[in-house]
Amino acid sequence: MTDILMSDLSEIISDENIGWNSFTNSTILVIGATGLIGSFLVRALSKADKAFELNLNIIAIGRNTTQKEILFNELSLKFISGDIRHPEFFHKIADKIDYIFHCAAITNSTDMLERPVDVISTSVDGTKNALELAKRSSCKSFVYLSSMEIYGQTDLKSVSENDLGYVSLSNPRSSYPESKRLCEVMCLSYATQFNLPVKIARLAQTFGAGTSRDDSRVFAQFARNAINGTCIILHTDGNSRGNYCYISDSIRGLLTVLLKGKTGEAYNVSNPATSVTIREMANLLAADIFNGSVSVAVNVPNDKAVRSYAPAVGHILNIEKLKALGWLPKYSLKEMFERMIGDWNSSLDPFKNS
Repeated sequence: MTDILMSDLSEIISDENIGWNSFTNSTILVIGATGLIGSFLVRALSKADKAFELNLNIIAIGRNTTQKEILFNELSLKFISGDIRHPEFFHKIADKIDYIFHCAAITNSTDMLERPVDVISTSVDGTKNALELAKRSSCKSFVYLSSMEIYGQTDLKSVSENDLGYVSLSNPRSSYPESKRLCEVMCLSYATQFNLPVKIARLAQTFGAGTSRDDSRVFAQFARNAINGTCIILHTDGNSRGNYCYISDSIRGLLTVLLKGKTGEAYNVSNPATSVTIREMANLLAADIFNGSVSVAVNVPNDKAVRSYAPAVGHILNIEKLKALGWLPKYSLKEMFERMIGDWNSSLDPFKNS
């Protein structure tokens, strides 16, 4: 494991706002455990288990068994591979589950355009099955990982949890934000009808150490261009605003929502200080991080490729609700890039040789 990753995990478990003792003798399930956020949650929980002698039973669900060997080979946990869309899959989990993080979703923009039915079924069917498991287990707390994309397009400059904008129903890419919206309603419905302690975390784009070099999102594309000394290419006009949060900040936020969030409530997990337009992000990399050694250009592709990007937005996520629970983000956008690139330069596989 790289020094940056070790530092991130240590920072998470040293957060005094997280009541780690609440987890003593608990079983914790992480669904979507081979993704960036899910894998970081598993690693942080495993580190806390050792540091605080919590006697945790950690269960990780993921479809990528190859990634399981890279990420969790040396950890003491139960890994289950399968398709969360099928109810019978969850009957393999015989343990009583105390806490659940539901992180699984199809998040690749191209998949949203080309496989919208899979995007919807993974979100909706997978979430319903996870909620049914939580209900059977009398789960103490359940966090559903939603997305800032549920806000759609709005003229508001600052968006709080009750501010919903417009999502087009004529674009198959809307399979992602619309299914996320339905899942949030489903979570609230289970909380209302069955008194299930479900909380919702609406994440900004999250990256940092541990991010895959093959990540298809724009920040990773720009970083790869800069590292290779090639021009950073914008495939839009670059005026859409992004909301971002460093990985360890997001993990601390999720743990805070799990333990301190109110049932049925949603919380933005973001860092307003990192909110920039796509063009500003490109310029930050080119000028500030790579000292002007790379250039920035615009090359808008054909219509199909353009439609795989989220619609342009201009708002910043308001985080006052989560801050009221004692959480604060720490890392600037420049630090996010520096730590991600530093981690890439330190290890061929982010979690290998831990």
